[in-house]
Order: sequence, then C-alpha cells, then structure tokens
Amino acid sequence: MDFEKIETEVKIHVQKWVGEAQLLIQRKPPAQLYVAVAVVVFTMLLLILIKLFKRKTSNTIVLTGLSGSGKTILFYQLRDGSSHLGTVTSMEPNEGTFVLHSETTKKGKIKPVHIVDVPGHSRLRAKLDEFLPQAAGVVFVVDAVEFLPNCRAASEYLYEVLTAASVVKRKIPLLILCNKVDKVTAHTKDFIRKQLEKEIDKLRTSRTAVSEADVTDEYTLGTPGEAFAFSQCHNKVVIGEASGLTGEISQLEDFIRNLVKP
Repeated sequence: MDFEKIETEVKIHVQKWVGEAQLLIQRKPPAQLYVAVAVVVFTMLLLILIKLFKRKTSNTIVLTGLSGSGKTILFYQLRDGSSHLGTVTSMEPNEGTFVLHSETTKKGKIKPVHIVDVPGHSRLRAKLDEFLPQAAGVVFVVDAVEFLPNCRAASEYLYEVLTAASVVKRKIPLLILCNKVDKVTAHTKDFIRKQLEKEIDKLRTSRTAVSEADVTDEYTLGTPGEAFAFSQCHNKVVIGEASGLTGEISQLEDFIRNLVKP
C-alpha cells in the first residue's frame, strides 16, 4: 500500500469537507447541521477504510529452485519464446513485466505478468525474501534429469520456501515444475513428488525437534503423526512438467494465468 499517496488524497478530501462544513455552519439550522456533519464524518471514515483495505491484485510470479534447474531458460521462453542457449547461472535476478510470448498474437487486452527469476545459489537465495511478499505465485523448478543427486538439496530449499512466513500467511500457491522432461533419462513428476515428500518428511521431523527447543520460530509442515504430503501444506501445491529447451511450457503458463487473470 502506498500510504503517502493515501495520506495526500485524504488531506485533499478533508480540506474540501472543511470548506463545505464552514458553509453549512453559516446556512443551516442546528438540527440539519448535526446531520450534515455526521454524514461528512461517516463518508470520510468510509473512504479511509476503503483506501486502507483495498489491495491491488498482484501480477508477480517468482521462479526459484536450485542452480542449473533451468529457471533462466524458462524466463526467456515466457518472455520471447527463445531458450537463449549459452546462458550461464544467474548471479542477479532476471526480472521483467511483459505479456507472455504465447499470448502476443491474441486479440484484446491482456494483463502483463511480472516475472522474477531468483538465483538458486545458496548465497544468493536471500533475494527471494524481497519478492515473496508481493508474489501471486511461486514456481519451484526441479531438474528432472539430475534430480536424485540433488534431491536432498532441493528438498531443503523447498522446505524453506514452504515454511516462509509470506508463503504461509498469504497462502501463496506453489508449482513444483519438473523441467527438462524432454530428456530420455528424466524422472517422472510422480517419482519426483514422492521423493520430495519423503525427504521433507525427514526434514520436518528434525526441524520440529529444533523448534521445540526454542531455537527457531519457523512454521512447521504437515499433519502430526502422518507421513508428509504436499496436500497438507497451508498453501496449494501442484506438480507440473516442462521443457525449457523445447519450449513446452504450457503447464507453467496455465499456472501463471490461473493466478494473473488476462
């Protein structure tokens, strides 16, 4: 919320109402004057409440995940339909607001999407906290080919995202996007989902014990006494597939457009 803008608008309205009140005092008898003042006060309070509680619908989608999972290629596919071969691991967020490339030929007004590709390097992930509070949705990208060697690391990072205060409180929807499924050696999304759930189940057990020792106040996941499943999360979590290299990103685009209406 832009409080400075709201404050300026309220001051303008107050000045206008003060002028009107002065005229009323000069012209109206006491009974009518009281009614008029009450109406003005009520209107002023109503406008202030509307300004404070009216929130602009977010159009920000955050891409995150481990380094090398293909986030940057997906960013370029969404922006201009190119894989931009030769891209290297991002050290700064790729950020842009644009109409999705697949929609550029559509007629009528289409709402642009603000896409942020957050670097996956462990020392750069703090940048994610800058964008989560404004996100309409999060896309956690997983390398479906090199999944098993990175399963533990991906699970730890995903756990951090799912227990982030912004994600939990605002119930931000999350898409786990299995990328590079065009490769013969790619694992299926069902296999990846099950493995991630198993790893997160182990993580939440150990981290819950730490929380109970008052070392951290992070949110916990799942239902006590039950094996962890993404269906137990505070926010909606779905699994999808994509190939940034070939441009098959329809499930990613559908997820985005379900959150950022055209």
